[in-house]
Amino acid sequence: METLFEKFRSYFAVLEISLTTSKLNIKWRNIVVPKLTIFFMLKKISILLPVLNEQENILFIYNKINANFEQLSQYEWELIFIDDGSSDNTLSIIKDVITKHQHISYISFSRNFGKDNALMAGMDKATGDALITMDADLQHCPSLINELIKQWENGWEVVYYYRKSDNVYSSLISKLNSKLFYKVMNIITNVSLENGISDFRILDKNVVKALLNLKEDNPFFRGLIKWVGFKQLALPYNPVQRYGGRSSYKPKVLVKLAINSITSFSTKPLTLAIYIGFVFSFLSVLYIPYAIFSKMCHIAISGWTSIIVTIAFFGGLNLMVMGIIGLYLGKTFMQSKGRPSYIIRETNFN
Repeated sequence: METLFEKFRSYFAVLEISLTTSKLNIKWRNIVVPKLTIFFMLKKISILLPVLNEQENILFIYNKINANFEQLSQYEWELIFIDDGSSDNTLSIIKDVITKHQHISYISFSRNFGKDNALMAGMDKATGDALITMDADLQHCPSLINELIKQWENGWEVVYYYRKSDNVYSSLISKLNSKLFYKVMNIITNVSLENGISDFRILDKNVVKALLNLKEDNPFFRGLIKWVGFKQLALPYNPVQRYGGRSSYKPKVLVKLAINSITSFSTKPLTLAIYIGFVFSFLSVLYIPYAIFSKMCHIAISGWTSIIVTIAFFGGLNLMVMGIIGLYLGKTFMQSKGRPSYIIRETNFN
């Protein structure tokens, strides 16, 4: 007796499915049925570009990224510019590029809120399966995006680049400051950062979700990304020369960034202040027998100069310790106020 399955097979032919770039063509009894096409979702890559006075680089960086993704047709992509309070024509050029090209969105801040807050705003709007952050000055070469995506597809959830050697396009002072910063960070904090770690990275959407759940005032993403964990891979690279404009990172900004980064990831400066207090308290106790001996033996103790020097030294030490405590109290105070990390003046997101 013919089974139910055999009856079913006698009435319906087996579907032949051929895979094309973006759809499935279905054949029934060797006859192509064009209306029966099944579309499947392409993976989407979001690219964040925080910009500050980068009017010379906007169009060039877009053209480079666009040309790169023409070779990656198996992916959808979106480009998000975050204007961090530029004072030049950066925003107007972004708007002009948007009218002529696809894939682009923008966010414009009411003032300068900092690069990491700009990245946070972009992460909040990005819709990709993975997210790439990079600089708009083209020192992060767009052709390196391919390797980031490749390693992400291999299962790595965070892939980032670090400088293989010193940046030949930076000044000697900048190089020394960079080395000192990462050395101090690795000693004082509980996160390990490679010397020359960059903001050129790809993050899986799960990592982005974890980062957005961290409600921090003035985030330091290079440290936070290390802190959240996940499967991470570091790749060496050599930065190229800046295409146009000048870097907005001045010594004053870098010092502020260093202080914020250290106090965000460690309380060791407070512990150091306690140790310093114990050491000098112990030394002052050792001075008491000397003072008593000098009094009994009628030996003159150092006069006005030594007293003034001692008072000045310990006064400065007290101010330093109080300043360290003040930094942490200040961060707690600012966090408790609940102010937004950034204010959007305008955007083309719905």
